[in-house]
This record gives sequence, C-alpha cells and structure tokens, in this order.
Amino acid sequence: MATYESLIKITGAVGDLVFYTLNGKNVVRKKSGFNKAAFKKSPAYEKVRQNSSEFGHCSKIGKIIRNTLEIYIKEAGDPLLYQKFAKVMTMVKDLDMISGRGKRTVENGLKTEEGRKLLREFQLGTIPNVSDCIRIEDHILYKNNGCTADKAVIVTIKLDSENYSTEYAEEIISWNQQQQRPFKKYFSENDLPLYFTVLKNDHDEITHMGFV
Repeated sequence: MATYESLIKITGAVGDLVFYTLNGKNVVRKKSGFNKAAFKKSPAYEKVRQNSSEFGHCSKIGKIIRNTLEIYIKEAGDPLLYQKFAKVMTMVKDLDMISGRGKRTVENGLKTEEGRKLLREFQLGTIPNVSDCIRIEDHILYKNNGCTADKAVIVTIKLDSENYSTEYAEEIISWNQQQQRPFKKYFSENDLPLYFTVLKNDHDEITHMGFV
C-alpha cells in the first residue's frame, strides 16, 4: 500500500492497481491475487479448502466442549486456553484414519487410544491434571494412593459433531474414606462419552481437573 499525489482524484481499479481514499489520503495498492470463485472450485486450492474445512470443524468442536465446561475451566485463568485447546483438537483430528483428507473429525480421532491420551494429558492452566490422582474403569472412579481430594465432580459429555452441540450430565461423588466409588452411566459407550472430572478439597477448592 502506498500514498500518491495527483491533480486528478482516482477511485477504483486501473489495470492491476486499486485506487481509494483512506483516512483522507489517496492510497494505491495492487489487486489481491485471491479469487473467491477460484478458491471454491479450482483444483489448485483443493488442499487449502481441505485444511480450512478441518480447521473450522476443530474450532467448533473445541468451542462446544469449552462452553459445556465453562464454569470449571474459567478457574484455570489461562488466557491462551482457546488456542491450546484448538491445537489439541487438531492433533486429535489428525488421528482419524477413517475419513478422507478434508473430512477428518475430532470424533473419529477420539475413537483411538492416542486421541483419548491427548485429551487426558491436556492441562488447564496451572491446575494439576486429574490423572495424577484418579482413574476410571467400568464406571468406577478410583482414587490413587496419596490423593487427598474429598470429593469429585464428574461431567459426562456426549458430543454431537453433526449439529455441533453437546448433552451432558453432572454427578458429585464423596469418597468418605473409600478409595473407589461407582458413578452413573448416562450415555452408551457407542456415543463415545467424554469424562471431565474436577477434584475438590473440604473447603470446596479445586485441586485437580481434566479429562479422564
């Protein structure tokens, strides 16, 4: 972009140059090489279209999960959480070996153990991950030795990746000196439920949280 001086005021396109006024100054720039129609149809933009489609999908999935858990993840106090979680969603999507490029989904990535592992290892801000304290097997919540949490909040999430929405159920569990406690099964395993757990002490302060 450059400014110019002329006795004649020019507005519009002349060849590959575009003339217009910006903040009271006469400005000239080269035409953009981007062509919207070509982007939609040209084979040259095929990979760009595929990447754009998958990026949009990952952003939307990340957003609906974050919105579902907003009351808890805001406690993480991490201003970069959006970007970090979007990156994890992209990494999970890349594990989808079923769909063709441009149609890979987070849901299919989560069907792999690697995808679940990426989600379990994701840490929200500086709050310790729950994997240090608990594990889940067959709808039983186990508290590891050394874990001092007094209660747990389990949020079971069912993703609807077609409509970009969630269903979820929340359950509060108190251990009362026990090392294991069953919790309710709200959705079928075919629904690929996600388990997000928040651990609290007897002052109702969050000590750990994350996906299990």
